[in-house]
Amino acid sequence: MIKQLFLPLAGVAAFIVFVGLLVKDPSKFGFVKPSPAPIQKTIKIAEKSIKIELADTPEKRSRGLSGRSLLEENSGMFFTFDSKDTFSSFWMKDMAIPIDIIWINDDKIVKIDKNVPVPIAGAKDSDLKLYRPDKPIDYVLEVNAGFADKNNITVGQSLSGL
Repeated sequence: MIKQLFLPLAGVAAFIVFVGLLVKDPSKFGFVKPSPAPIQKTIKIAEKSIKIELADTPEKRSRGLSGRSLLEENSGMFFTFDSKDTFSSFWMKDMAIPIDIIWINDDKIVKIDKNVPVPIAGAKDSDLKLYRPDKPIDYVLEVNAGFADKNNITVGQSLSGL
């Protein structure tokens, strides 16, 4: 009689513990927590609306657009930093799409690196070109290569919607 009552209760208790552990840390059981949905906003440069995904943490800034094979038209990744007036550098590690890099300080474009190519397959990290601003920056916007020329985006223009 005790076995008939105890075994089902023990099974239910074990199941509850397993589910609790799975919810707490699914990676222990071969499951991966889904990444939170990227934060998206819309900004404007010279009346051109651009849907942006924010890279606002060290992990997101480090990953950037690496590994992506597509960036939708009129969209980009917008990098924010922990402090203003920084001199961050960028590279094209694991990039599969060419981009324009738009450097921004005080909500104005201060530099544009146009048509930055993807790295040569098999290139060592030490051989990758570093892209840097000429002046301190607050933000960086990465968009598809040719976006700046196609939309007449130039140094000195202002951003809105931040």
